[in-house]
Amino acid sequence: MMLEDQSCLVPRSLPAACCDPDSDWAYHEIPVLTGKRPAPEDDFQDVDDDADGGGKRSKSPSPQPHTPDITEGHGSSRHVSSAAAAAGDQQQQGSGTNLIGEIGRDLSINCLLRLSRSDYGSVASLNRDFHALVSQGEIYRLRRQTGVAEHWVYFSCNVLEWDAYDPYRQRWIQVPKMPPDECFMCSDKESLAVGTQLLVFGMAHIVFRYSILTNSWTRAGAMNSPRCLFGSTSVGEKAYVAGGTDASGKILSSAEMYDSETYVWTPLPSMHRERKMCSGVFMDGKFYVIGGVTHNNKVLTCGEEYDLKRQSWRVIENMSEGLNGVTGAPPLIAVVNNELYAADYSEKDVKKYDKLNNKWITLGKLPERSVSMNGWGLAFRACGDRLIVIGGPRTSIGGMIELNSWVPDQQPPIWNLVARRPSGNFVYNCAVMGC
Repeated sequence: MMLEDQSCLVPRSLPAACCDPDSDWAYHEIPVLTGKRPAPEDDFQDVDDDADGGGKRSKSPSPQPHTPDITEGHGSSRHVSSAAAAAGDQQQQGSGTNLIGEIGRDLSINCLLRLSRSDYGSVASLNRDFHALVSQGEIYRLRRQTGVAEHWVYFSCNVLEWDAYDPYRQRWIQVPKMPPDECFMCSDKESLAVGTQLLVFGMAHIVFRYSILTNSWTRAGAMNSPRCLFGSTSVGEKAYVAGGTDASGKILSSAEMYDSETYVWTPLPSMHRERKMCSGVFMDGKFYVIGGVTHNNKVLTCGEEYDLKRQSWRVIENMSEGLNGVTGAPPLIAVVNNELYAADYSEKDVKKYDKLNNKWITLGKLPERSVSMNGWGLAFRACGDRLIVIGGPRTSIGGMIELNSWVPDQQPPIWNLVARRPSGNFVYNCAVMGC
């Protein structure tokens, strides 16, 4: 799950004057810019549909484009001024019209921040200056610093295959197939999205990294303590993992942090409890690991909270009581606007965590057509200011994947069907990348 740093992320819908009044998905406001942000040209709309299950869905998806193929680089600058200076240094070398020089460096970069990241492949093809800003990931660092985020959903319903959905442009994105490797030929793998990367972990020491900067997969460095069935989350360019089991089946309490800018895994203090089949989220500036199973298949109802500033763990008793069992999937949890939600797959309920009283409150039901096998095969994630459920009905004539969303409020959930397509209907892995 991808969450943005809450200290710089201010979720707000666009003013009605600059976006489609029927749109349900909007960009986050850029606090350092003046003026109004134009909405994406294909802003999201709900359209009535005759599909089984009722509700609403998007218009028919457009043909599946590739993610822009941009040569990857590793720029080290971190600020608008440094990026602009680098662009200015190339003015004498650039071929064709130098748009950064003509418009003004700061203004050019601010204009780029307003664009959808779907457009960055075209932007990078304009000249060397724009290519450097995009291909080196600098534009994404600036978006992160100013609180700009578009959340795309990546999921896998077939071995080695991934799909992505862009809710802002209402389109499916074709992701290259993973390289063949025996460690990934079965469904037992883990995934997380961090920065501009999607990481997929095999059962051994093998990790593959998909970069949106290159639209390609590469082998990545393994964790210091390789594991599976662990809890994980990400915020900005950092990802956090904890627990799980090693290759010999030993249940772990260790934890690590991954920096997507440097590709380095750093050990963290270990949790108080060993646990596998747990889930992780980032909330209130802290990393939470919830639920799981420990030795002798004992189900843990406690959670643990890692304080990034103090670099220490705290046990929270009864935090995940009733959210999973020995044969069930890890807790299906997600955080929206610093509030924790869970999908109770046994009762098909949506619950909200009461932080003050340390208990779960039932809000309503999951989408009717979202089915699972004891929680397996169903994805429940945060996507910006929304909760999304990805799954589909099982039929004798083939599968259908459906993406439903709901903006949490004080009312019972009303799910909107925003996209659907023929596909395998068992979701093995899912991650949301916000950048």
